[in-house]
Amino acid sequence: MLDFYPQPAAMLFGVERIPKQRWKRNYLCLAGRFSETSFCWNVVVNIILPSSGTRDNQFALKWTMRLVVLCLLGVWGVAVPEPYAVEDICTAKPRDIPVNPVCIYRNPERKPPEGEGQEPAKDKLPESTNPRVWELSKANSRFAVVFYKYLADSKDSGENIFMSPLSISTAFAMTKLGACGSTLQQLMEVFRFDTISEKTSDQIHFFFAKLNCRLYKKANKSSELVSANRLFGEKSLVFNETYQNISEIVYGAKLWPLNFKEKPELSREIINEWVANKTERRITEVIPERGIDDLTVLVLVNTIYFKGHWKSQFPAPNTKLDVFNKANGETCKVPTMYQESKFHYTFIPQDKVQVLELPYKGDDITMVLVLPSAGTPLEDVERVLTSEKLQGWIDSMKEVSLFVYLPRFRVEDSFSVKEKLRKMGLEDLFSPENARLPGIIAEGRTDLYVSEAFHKAFLEVNEEGSEASAATAVTISGRSFPMNRKIFNANRPFLLFIREAALNTIIFMGRIADPCS
Repeated sequence: MLDFYPQPAAMLFGVERIPKQRWKRNYLCLAGRFSETSFCWNVVVNIILPSSGTRDNQFALKWTMRLVVLCLLGVWGVAVPEPYAVEDICTAKPRDIPVNPVCIYRNPERKPPEGEGQEPAKDKLPESTNPRVWELSKANSRFAVVFYKYLADSKDSGENIFMSPLSISTAFAMTKLGACGSTLQQLMEVFRFDTISEKTSDQIHFFFAKLNCRLYKKANKSSELVSANRLFGEKSLVFNETYQNISEIVYGAKLWPLNFKEKPELSREIINEWVANKTERRITEVIPERGIDDLTVLVLVNTIYFKGHWKSQFPAPNTKLDVFNKANGETCKVPTMYQESKFHYTFIPQDKVQVLELPYKGDDITMVLVLPSAGTPLEDVERVLTSEKLQGWIDSMKEVSLFVYLPRFRVEDSFSVKEKLRKMGLEDLFSPENARLPGIIAEGRTDLYVSEAFHKAFLEVNEEGSEASAATAVTISGRSFPMNRKIFNANRPFLLFIREAALNTIIFMGRIADPCS
C-alpha cells in the first residue's frame, strides 16, 4: 500500500503529498501556516535544525542547516509580501483573518492529565471576555504550574526561580503554526491548548491575538506592560507567505533578514541588542555564545517588559535589615520593607499557606505571594500546587487590615527549557528524526527541528514597586511585631505570581528562596 495519497488528491489540499497515517488520525493538511508570540522579561531561544538521517540523507546533507533559535524573550514575525487588510486585530472577527496553517489538529474529548485538578463547579466568566480567550488563559495557567514543577525539580531548593510562562507558551505557539503530525499533537497537549472548547488548532492563534489585546492595552500612567515580537531569518531563504502574513497580523512580528551563514556571531549580537532595547536593557545576552552558527535558519523572539508601581507603596524609612531564613537552615540579612494597609489576604489552614495580593496602580496587574506557614517547607507547597488550587486560594481572599513585611530583592534567571518540555511530552519537536515542521520554509522542507530553547527573565522588587530604580537608605535595627494583628512576614522562601487580575493570566512566576544573593 502507498504511504501517501496520490498527487491529485494531495493537490486538492495544497500540499505535495499526504501521509495516510496522518489522514486516518484526522490531520487535515491545508495550504498555509501560522504562529504566535509571547512576552515578558525573559528569553527563550528555540533552535530549529534540519534533520540529517531518516527522511532524505542526501537532501539533509545538502541543505543541512539549523532552522530556529526561538528567543522567547520576544520575537515572532516575518516579512509580509501581501498582508491581509486587517485594520485592528483587537476588533477583528475570525472571518477577517484567514488562518490556514499547514496542518490542523482536531482533538477528541479528554480528561485532565494526572496531577491537574478538575475545573471548579462555579467558573464565572469575567465580564466582556470571549469564552475561548478565558479558556486559553486557563490553559496557559495549567501549563505554567506544571512547567514550574519540572523546573523546580531541576534546581536546588535553595535557588531562586523566575520565568514568564506566557512568553514560553507564546513562542512555542508560533512554532506550532508550521507543525504537523505528532509534533503538532504534542504541542497542543503539552501547552494545554487542547483543553480549549474550540477543538481546532488553527483557532488558537486568533484567541492568542485577543488575549494579547486584553493584556497589552491596559497601559496607564503608572504601569507599563509591553510585548514585542520579531522574526530573524536567514536572508537567503524564502519563508512561507501565510506564515509571514499571520505572524505580522496577529503578533505584530516582522521579518529581519540576517546573514547567519557568513556572519553568525554578528547576527547573534544584533538579536541580543534588539532584545536588550526592548527590555530597557534588563535582559542581555539572551542567546549565549555559539548559540547561533552557520546552520541557523530562523530565530523567533518574544519579549515582555513590565514596570509597575505599587498601589500602596512601602515607605522607604520603614526599610530595615532583617533576618531571612533559607531552606537549608541558614540565615542572612536582607533589607526588608514594611507597611500596614488593607490588602486582599487569606490563610488556608489545610494547605498551610498565607496568600497575599499586592496590586499595582491601575489594579489590572497584581502580585500574588504564597507564603508557607512557619515550619512548612516550600517544597511541600510546590508538590501539591495546581492551577485550580491557586485559583481557589485567590478566590478565597478577603480585604483585611494587614502588617506586611517583604524583602527587597532582585532576581535574574536563565535556563534551557528543552529538557523540561521533553519530560512533559514534547519530544518530537526536538528530534531530528521525528520533527514535522513543513510550514515554515516556502519549499515545505521536512528536515527541520528545534535544537534548543533558551529562556531568561529578570525581576526587581522595591519600595516603589517592581523594576523601580529608586535607592533607599538602609537602617540596621530590630523590629517589634504588633500583638493580635494579622501579619504577613515573608522572612522565609515563598512563591510569587505577577498576573492580569481579571483573567488570572500568569505573566511571570517564580520562587524567592534567597533574596540575599
